[in-house]
Amino acid sequence: MSKKEVILDVKNLSVELEGEKILENLSFRVRKGEVLTILGPNGAGKTVLLKTLLGLLPFKGKIKWKKGVKIGYVPQRLPFIKDIPLSVEDFFKLKKISKEKIKEALFSVGIKELNILKKKVGELSSGQFQRILIAFALVDEPDVLLFDEPMAGIDIGAEETIYSFLERLRKKKRLTILLVTHDL
Repeated sequence: MSKKEVILDVKNLSVELEGEKILENLSFRVRKGEVLTILGPNGAGKTVLLKTLLGLLPFKGKIKWKKGVKIGYVPQRLPFIKDIPLSVEDFFKLKKISKEKIKEALFSVGIKELNILKKKVGELSSGQFQRILIAFALVDEPDVLLFDEPMAGIDIGAEETIYSFLERLRKKKRLTILLVTHDL
């Protein structure tokens, strides 16, 4: 067994929603610096697992995060994107961070055009918005990143840029990543 510190310990996790068993007796451990890919078809319960790990859904069993761990979350998609009346800059300011940190986060996901800060969130393509969500999760310098289909709507070249960046970041900061995908 690896001597790396356990950052997440899940034992006998079961989730039932509206009388339907979604997850049953799931157990696993994730150590600091590891990448756990959760692969399965649509409807298999991958998003339910992430939401449960975040404490958003009721469950039976045990979920134990290392004390003091900071978690960043990138959701699968936000269907109301076109209705958000904020600019990209205003969206980031919800976290009360400096413009410099915003720029660093954008650069980290391959956004070099700073005129995007003035665009309304609803004007962005789905790929641009997905990059904004990833940058938004990274800006707090989390220990763990939870990704729910983070590359949805992003072209292959951009996927490689983000995956390469995440691998570099993971190595540099011993970042732990949980990645949900249906795409092998």
